[in-house]
Amino acid sequence: MGFKCGIVGLPNVGKSTIFNAITSAGAESANYPFCTIEPNVGVVAVPDARMDVLASIVAPKEIVPTSMEFVDIAGLVRGASQGEGLGNQFLGHIRQVDAIAHIVRCFEDENVVHVDGDVDPVRDIEVIQTELNLADMDSIDRRIERGKKQARSGDKKLQAELQVLEKIAKTLNDGLPARAVALDDEERSAIAEVELITMKPVLYVANVAEDDLDGKHPFVQKVRDHAVNDKAEVVIICGKIEAEIAELDSDEKNEFLQELGLTEAGLDRMVHAGYRLLGLITYFTAGPKEVRAWTVSDGALAPQAAGVIHTDFEKGFIRAEVTAYNDYVESGGESGAKEKGLLRLEGKEYRVVDGDVMHFRFNV
Repeated sequence: MGFKCGIVGLPNVGKSTIFNAITSAGAESANYPFCTIEPNVGVVAVPDARMDVLASIVAPKEIVPTSMEFVDIAGLVRGASQGEGLGNQFLGHIRQVDAIAHIVRCFEDENVVHVDGDVDPVRDIEVIQTELNLADMDSIDRRIERGKKQARSGDKKLQAELQVLEKIAKTLNDGLPARAVALDDEERSAIAEVELITMKPVLYVANVAEDDLDGKHPFVQKVRDHAVNDKAEVVIICGKIEAEIAELDSDEKNEFLQELGLTEAGLDRMVHAGYRLLGLITYFTAGPKEVRAWTVSDGALAPQAAGVIHTDFEKGFIRAEVTAYNDYVESGGESGAKEKGLLRLEGKEYRVVDGDVMHFRFNV
């Protein structure tokens, strides 16, 4: 699994339309609030053109991409943190994801009602942010109250957690998310067991009109400006066009994208932005049985990468045979890379590089 991404936003901003397009999961989509009650889940293959190139070299029986999970969470509204619109239930779903894709409406359409009567991207973002902040404040307040009673026993671990939570509470009260708090590794470790929604990284997805694929509308610029302050990524998507793309086969899709002047579909852009946001990279294993992609954190060491395949690989790690992707392709595969001295033997301290083609040696 690459990562789990929760899709949030106000009702009627295009969440379910975009979710349907990128996952083909068939979530119900309609022009009224709370169309999505239970979260819809879709697991999709992560697009990576490098896999096809590797497959053309090794001719595997199977190509296995890495995957990511999208969770379409029902539209939040003001008061969600106090249960409005079944908000508490929805907020619980958000706690389970790695990152949040916040769909923001950046188009005007009199046929699609807006819950607040008009389109204002920054206001919409702040409504969701406020509700998530309030939900986190409620969690922190309860945790602090309970923790203070228990901390009297002299539990240093609990005392450290309380100090960090009180620090975060001040930031939440100022209207900023928990991720805006500068925490060192020790402080992060102290609250590792506390699931704060606003600590999760956010990807803003500007849902634009069909004639604004470059995102030149002032609405989109407002989202960009807000994202800079939030240190977040922004992806521009037209939900209607993504819905059309989803119904095309590979050749038709590529032709359609070219006609629109796009180099990749919205899913591709969301995945790439999500990987950057979470600091993820991909390495490959390649052989006659399969070409497979694996997701690891940027900076992962070789044993950790091996552990993604199987925990025994990490426990019994000896070394890794590594070829950089470009070297592998230019050499025509593993044998050619080995002849040119481009296949390296790396030990436990090797940091995996995006695109590495790897084979692990380990003790059982």
